[in-house]
Amino acid sequence: MTFASVGMIFVGLFLIGGVISAVRQGLKGLAIVTGAGAVLALTAGVLWWQ
Repeated sequence: MTFASVGMIFVGLFLIGGVISAVRQGLKGLAIVTGAGAVLALTAGVLWWQ
């Protein structure tokens, strides 16, 4: 497990929190964009996981 993978997984989890917050506030567009970023960050973290 490299530092980059840990960082990207942390960023992905942070963005998931942003998605939850945006949904609670009724901001669908922001939730979609933030969700896409979370998926990309988590995917990058898993792919760098060695």
